[in-house]
Amino acid sequence: MPEISLTSAPAHIRHGSNIGQPLTRRDGISKVKGQAAYAADHHPSRMLFAVIAVSSIARGRVAALDVAAARSHKGVVDVMTSQHKPELAIDPDIKTNPFVFRMEVLQSDEIRYANQPIAVVIAETLEAATEGAALLAPRYEALSPRVGLDAGETFAPPVVGVGNPAQVQHGDIDAGLASAAKRIEATYETPPQYHNAMEPHAIVASWDGDTLSIDTPSQAMVMARARVAELFGLAPEKILIRSPFLGGGFGSKGFLTGPQILGVMAAKLVGRPVKLVLRREQMYGPVGHRAPTRQRLRMGVDADGRLTAIDHHAKTVSSSYDDFYEPAADASHTLYSSPAIRTTHEAARVDTGTPLFMRAPGEATGSIALESAIDEMALACGMDPLAFRLKNYAEVEPTTGKPFSSKALRACYEQGAARFGWTKRPLAPRQMRDDSGLLVGWGMGTATFPALMFQAEARAVIRRDGTGVMETGAHDMGQGAWTALAQIAADSLGLDVDRVEFRSGTSDLPDAGIAGGSAHTATAGNAIHTAGAAVIAKLADLATRDERSPLFGAGNAGVIARDGRLFRRDDESRGETYADILARADLAEIDARGTGAPNPTAQTDYAMHAHGAVFAEVKVDPELGQIRVSRMVGAFAAGRIINPHLVRSQLLGGMIWGLSFALHEEAITDRRSGRIMNANLGEYHIPVNADVPPMDVLTVEEHDPHVNALGIKGVGEIGITGSAGAVANAVWHATGVRVRRFPIRIEELLTSA
Repeated sequence: MPEISLTSAPAHIRHGSNIGQPLTRRDGISKVKGQAAYAADHHPSRMLFAVIAVSSIARGRVAALDVAAARSHKGVVDVMTSQHKPELAIDPDIKTNPFVFRMEVLQSDEIRYANQPIAVVIAETLEAATEGAALLAPRYEALSPRVGLDAGETFAPPVVGVGNPAQVQHGDIDAGLASAAKRIEATYETPPQYHNAMEPHAIVASWDGDTLSIDTPSQAMVMARARVAELFGLAPEKILIRSPFLGGGFGSKGFLTGPQILGVMAAKLVGRPVKLVLRREQMYGPVGHRAPTRQRLRMGVDADGRLTAIDHHAKTVSSSYDDFYEPAADASHTLYSSPAIRTTHEAARVDTGTPLFMRAPGEATGSIALESAIDEMALACGMDPLAFRLKNYAEVEPTTGKPFSSKALRACYEQGAARFGWTKRPLAPRQMRDDSGLLVGWGMGTATFPALMFQAEARAVIRRDGTGVMETGAHDMGQGAWTALAQIAADSLGLDVDRVEFRSGTSDLPDAGIAGGSAHTATAGNAIHTAGAAVIAKLADLATRDERSPLFGAGNAGVIARDGRLFRRDDESRGETYADILARADLAEIDARGTGAPNPTAQTDYAMHAHGAVFAEVKVDPELGQIRVSRMVGAFAAGRIINPHLVRSQLLGGMIWGLSFALHEEAITDRRSGRIMNANLGEYHIPVNADVPPMDVLTVEEHDPHVNALGIKGVGEIGITGSAGAVANAVWHATGVRVRRFPIRIEELLTSA
């Protein structure tokens, strides 16, 4: 299948800059019509179905499997086990770089966590494979599982996240606390949370000799291709990964996981294409999750309410066999001015699948604790929560002293508070009720997320008919990347967006980098911008060197590109179309490549973050403790906005996830078996439409000349970081009960009332 090409675009935008226009999604019609092919929609000829059997214990080993019973079942072609499988070129437990994580692909009979794959049944039909997996009837030699924050040996990890220092200190914490006029100390707990994207992890793998074609959802196709290449001993160019559409990623599809590799192994074993799709309950284990945390915050303020110290300590867990530690305390590095800030982490190894990236890793878990503590400190000072935040506003990054590349947080506070009506908020809790007698509370939280950027490449083409092509292996997880990136492409080529063919979604295109860290638009977008500028420069060179061109000799004056034409910068009456330039040169097309990469000087000199302020109203039944969020307002400053329509959607999604974090999401583990007890969408609670209130999103104008050439900051994750704390603080304001264990439960309000 060739790469996906999207050319359709709304007809109402035809002139001027494409950037900043609220275009509707270029892939929207195909998705509404059911024409968008996701990984599991592919059915190559002679395809078989694979189903994984998973462990029902969290620690021990597989003692026996009834392979004969499974293999004899009608329709079953083969059963892949640790004793019967294709050999890999390297041990999958070897970490070849920091972005490689260990995976369970039947290399031994050891069980590391519940829901670990222990066998794969391959059959002519999905039903036969499912029934064959049930016939395996595994027997185990089980050991007692280590579960939760207090299990396993506690230690200080060398790094948290991917390469972040586990401890950061600025100033004298002990002196700052000792000199404080008022102090607080509070401990907050967040639960394990699991990815529940609409599309589960899936793979369709087809071998043709030593070449391999893969359809799988991926947030980083070139990284995935490199991982497959090293595991199977292939040259990367022998592998083609197609991932035009993702039904949600949120970090879980940033790296290939064990089940995806098992699909490739199964196809190699049977010599036919194989499809493997995880069931919903199988998502709870092998594909990453957000680890639980216990966070202690100590703060001090002077007599004027200015912070003298912030001490943020986080305990988390990782798996028994790999290293990823939720960088929760890092949330305290950048938001509030204090002469002394310390963040520290510790961890315990437990019997779980390795925690990995989940939307706003570290910032989500850390910010709900930090924003709750900030409110508690404001209360101790007798100050309004917004006034307290403004008094402790950080004009430079507190832990480094770097100036911000841009920071419009004050405007976010001002505009969000005005839209919400914050000035009418009484200081004390339990002061407001609605007409039905429900308690009403107002809370706020500050949002922040780093403005990241990675490496990317793109190829731009101008064709003889005056149209353009832009190629980059970008990833659209549902956030609208293909639309926003096409807008950047059109601007870079000086064409209307409907004159540009945007090619994306396959690993044989230029590497667009990883779609993660809210960095994809900045990363791929800047590569596209550079590629477009490069091909326009080539076209201009053709024209200005050609005596027959009205642009001849314009080298010093320069030319500009607009509406499919080049004009002299000093005399716009002199110009010609792209088509005329290429026709006279007898060229069918002209192309150029471009790259996008972080500016190391700017990264050294500036702190780069997006910011926001979220305000929430909740209503609580005083007798039943039932909580409803009744409205939310978010104001966000995130640099240059490529598409306001898509940005609003992303910010709303983040705010909904923040609501979910505060009130809904929690995976519950059976401490006896180590199994997740609510591994389904019936009992793992996430917000449904009835839980989501009216939400108002404001984007605050912000120009950032340093963050990258286009001034882009990401918006995919920032919405969660202020929203969870805003809801938690609103619950306190409604009830007078400060809940420090999330999600907030009805029983905690009732027993504390």
